[in-house]
Amino acid sequence: MVTVNLAQAKARLGELLDKVEAGQEVVITRRGKAVARLSAAVRPRKPIPLQELEEFRAAMPRLRRPSAELLREARDEGL
Repeated sequence: MVTVNLAQAKARLGELLDKVEAGQEVVITRRGKAVARLSAAVRPRKPIPLQELEEFRAAMPRLRRPSAELLREARDEGL
């Protein structure tokens, strides 16, 4: 976590935003007391349209054996 006073935050806002984008939190202080915290914005996730998912799954080739069998085989072979 990075802590800066208000004057530093004003002067280095671009640099601080780069740190926030990289995953760090930035605390801004005024007269030695924390007054604000900058953190990355949470982007909303778009739901996958069910029709598109159904079409995608229909296009996948069918396996000749159950997937559990294939996974056990891969595990036993150390893949």
